[in-house]
Amino acid sequence: MSKKLNDKDINDAAEDLGVSPSKLRAVIDVEGRDNGFNDDGTPTILFERHVFYERLGEHYYYTVRRRAMKERSDLCWPKPTLPGGYGLYREQTKRLDDAAKYHRDSALEACSWGVGQVMGYWWKELGYDSLQDFINNMYESEAKQLEAMCRYIEHFGLSDELQRGDWHGFAEGYNGKYYYKSNYHGRLEAAEAKYL
Repeated sequence: MSKKLNDKDINDAAEDLGVSPSKLRAVIDVEGRDNGFNDDGTPTILFERHVFYERLGEHYYYTVRRRAMKERSDLCWPKPTLPGGYGLYREQTKRLDDAAKYHRDSALEACSWGVGQVMGYWWKELGYDSLQDFINNMYESEAKQLEAMCRYIEHFGLSDELQRGDWHGFAEGYNGKYYYKSNYHGRLEAAEAKYL
């Protein structure tokens, strides 16, 4: 079984969401950066140091958090990494592995995963049985990664914005209130134009 997305996967997911395939493909293009997996077979991730900081607090690992900040501020800090400061995508798995030495669940929850770059800490709200269930799905295939993205879109009520092509509304709901700083909405619109 191929780990790659195919047209049927995308068309079926778009139909389930009630959106056009071109709009769903736009989100996949912008979020997935052409691939849900690295060359070594691990899912593409982006490790967020400020989220790791937050998740350690959520799990009541304050002493560990202080130690991580002191030893590895590149992995644990209350403020987000500046744009361009995340490093290469192929370096993200190493960052995750290093953070997991402090607290595995917090590290996994601090990553955005796969073609939809869905944050690990949403696992419960998106209906996964456990964090490990979510992670297993991210390793299984791009179709499973797409499913997580669609669960997120449904959970946060973004299907209507997506179908209308309300790229500002969708971008804010999917990527946060500072979406405009990276022209996220414009990149989505341009990506969709490729499929019209």
